[in-house]
Amino acid sequence: MNRKNITLALLSFSAAFLLAANLLVPNHASADISVKERDYQVVTASIATGGDGLYILDTSRGVVGVFSYDPSSRSIVPRAIRPIADAFVTR
Repeated sequence: MNRKNITLALLSFSAAFLLAANLLVPNHASADISVKERDYQVVTASIATGGDGLYILDTSRGVVGVFSYDPSSRSIVPRAIRPIADAFVTR
């Protein structure tokens, strides 16, 4: 085999391997995961303005914070930080 055939075979094998890896491995993000450890609970969920938000609940102080990614400033910004009791206020 000459050099061109070896290169073609190697590229074909690489393409087939990458195609199989892409089809077999799930590549979607999941926004329904919750983590609870001692004084904090962390949940990802959709926010009203669109996109996903990170909800962090501090059970020792009774505060919940909502954070999201701001693409214009390329940083994570707090959307709201409130006492948990505000969620249960009836009007």
